[in-house]
Amino acid sequence: MNVDQEIYNIVDENDFIIGKASRKYIHQNKLLHRSVHILVFNSRKELFLQKRALCKDESPGLWDTSTAGHVDAGETYLDCAHREIFEELNLKVLLVPSIKISACNDTHGEHVQVYTCINNEPVKINPGEISEGKFFNLLEIKENISINPDQFTSSFKLIFNQILNNEIKY
Repeated sequence: MNVDQEIYNIVDENDFIIGKASRKYIHQNKLLHRSVHILVFNSRKELFLQKRALCKDESPGLWDTSTAGHVDAGETYLDCAHREIFEELNLKVLLVPSIKISACNDTHGEHVQVYTCINNEPVKINPGEISEGKFFNLLEIKENISINPDQFTSSFKLIFNQILNNEIKY
């Protein structure tokens, strides 16, 4: 689907729906909208990160959360999360709501609902969305962010600092 065909809700600063428009129109006019980010952990407490495909219009080639996506008009955050994790990683899992982040510059004007899950099944990435992906331990991610912050999306760094950084044990 192209960016003119994707329709999202336009929301206000409190995440109330005030209209809807195409992805292209929303992004061009910097209107607030919704997205989900999912953190997929394995039983060793490692986090799967994806490297966004170079063809993506936002943050191409950068490391990001396990999966993420825009919430379509008429879709709930949870329905979107299930759709995205299946489209991008071919997984059907139990998703647990984590934090919600209000729209800001680091989220590109998106209200973000974060979900987590534990998965030990093989991850099959969608090459149209993701160039590569693998599991990392949290300390390794923290070190990589401090050494090469420009290799990670602003949304991922915000999420990592808000919830994951607190879980790292030394």
